[in-house]
Amino acid sequence: MTFEQTALFAIFAAVFALLLWGRYRYDIVAFSALMVAVVMGLIPTKDAFAGFGHPATLVVALVLIVSAGLVRSGAVFLITRTLVDSSRSLGGHIALMGGIGAVLSAFMNNVAALALLMPVDIQTARKAGRAPGLSLMPLSFATILGGMATLIGTPPNIIIASIRQETLGEPFGMFDFAPVGGIAAIAGLIFVALVGWRLIPQRDTGAGNSEAQLADYIAELTVPEGSELIGKRLGAFDKEAEQADIAILGLIRDGKRRYGRAAGSLLKAGDALVIEATPEALDEFRTALKLDFADAARQEKLTAAGEGLELIEVVVPETARINGRSAQSLGLAWRQNTVLLGLSRQGRRMTDHIRQSEIEAGDILLLLCPRDHGADVTEWLGCLPLAERGLAVTANDKTWAAIGLFALAVLAASLGLIYLPVALGLVVVAYVLTKILPVAEIYDHVEWPVVVLLGSMIPLGAALDASGGTALIATALIDLTQGLPSWMVLTVLMVVTMTLSDVLNNTATAIVAAPVGIQMANTLGVSPDPFLMAVAVAASAAFLTPIGHKNNTLVLGPGGYHFGDYWRIGLPLEILVIAVSIPSILLFWPL
Repeated sequence: MTFEQTALFAIFAAVFALLLWGRYRYDIVAFSALMVAVVMGLIPTKDAFAGFGHPATLVVALVLIVSAGLVRSGAVFLITRTLVDSSRSLGGHIALMGGIGAVLSAFMNNVAALALLMPVDIQTARKAGRAPGLSLMPLSFATILGGMATLIGTPPNIIIASIRQETLGEPFGMFDFAPVGGIAAIAGLIFVALVGWRLIPQRDTGAGNSEAQLADYIAELTVPEGSELIGKRLGAFDKEAEQADIAILGLIRDGKRRYGRAAGSLLKAGDALVIEATPEALDEFRTALKLDFADAARQEKLTAAGEGLELIEVVVPETARINGRSAQSLGLAWRQNTVLLGLSRQGRRMTDHIRQSEIEAGDILLLLCPRDHGADVTEWLGCLPLAERGLAVTANDKTWAAIGLFALAVLAASLGLIYLPVALGLVVVAYVLTKILPVAEIYDHVEWPVVVLLGSMIPLGAALDASGGTALIATALIDLTQGLPSWMVLTVLMVVTMTLSDVLNNTATAIVAAPVGIQMANTLGVSPDPFLMAVAVAASAAFLTPIGHKNNTLVLGPGGYHFGDYWRIGLPLEILVIAVSIPSILLFWPL
């Protein structure tokens, strides 16, 4: 081996060892390795930061921003609020939630898809009286599987498409992964829905209780002019209330509280529904029925200001300005452009208008205020902020605009009319201009550690390839599989890639394994496409450990899982993925 090859192998070995150790964050490890390689002359100085402008890095960042826009617009509520039912059997629930998660993951970041659906799954489990751990791991695996089906579904696919463009002159298209990745995803979904969840150890756990422990607020939502709800009975919305996990306590009309639930009352414009809910459930119910906040006029002015809105939660101490006064008498709306949405008072329910209720020490207030003004409002009130929970206001009036813009971009990119990063960039610009996503929020949704990881690993992978290091690895694998049929060669490549992906970041695995697959194909004198497809599926199929994929890590705590729980369902799932992928690859991407 040459000095360059030896040095690069040593750097990669150190990177892998540090990632396995887990003492330092993966982005710091990768960036440090990049700096060492530059100082040693293994990577030219002019190429040191080329990875940060690489199309793959840009696409990953843009997909995260677009995903946030789809969430904020309420696009996903269209699916979950109509399809999820706690009375469904566990297998049926997993099949449905897994299918939703897989489809979402195919068109948005799979971590974002899981983060969106996980509270829904926990909420459904609580309603059904079962442990959330029985369905969270299958949901995680489903979102990972769904990402295999499209170019933008998962970072490894984006990396592999970019490597193909650099080596063969043309990238994979948006749906080139679908024949193989889609079949693997469908087979995996069937497995987790029918068999997989039965392999998860059942144990008593408090997992998922975090949702139940969140403060329930007494809040008011008003019926706007021209609403489809006008003339309908209040009791007709019990199903929507149950789906959103809220309780309808009563009705306020013309400033007077109608006691009881007033279920038989016909709704009129301006009526205020009194409900009890968590902030997330409150926003979901408001979005589902297209209701206004309690102070609709003030909320409309806030929205028109163009700054964007945010929800904050504050606790009222004895010394607070608002203690002993109501939001209305204090002039909270006109003094601070802030609306009191909800009030949480342990053990008691309020009978007055929320804005007219006298606030007491110990109350928790849910406030709607201009974005980035939460700290000022909290200080003015003399209250104490609760820990940040990432509460957001759904822009439900822009749902179809968000879906249409994204669909148009995907269609244009799929037909080759526009370069994918440019198409996604235009969607981001459109989301900002139409206020689907506040401009102040754009960079909040970019997962910067992943960007740094990609930007650092891409030059390292290119240097390893240029030095002939990947050719050495490919030769070793070819020697190992000498005389074996092509399907066995592909199987060995998938097993090696899966093993790496189970213990390392899947993006880093793809960066290393894709050039190896190309070298193996060149050595055998066959098309590299089947080898790249094998790497694409295997790099994403990280099901044995909670550290192989971020989605597995996300459900570790809420599901109450142990480290050793994953392989019980993950090992047969990985074997199944290989078993269905190899024939699919040979059929759709012949050697």
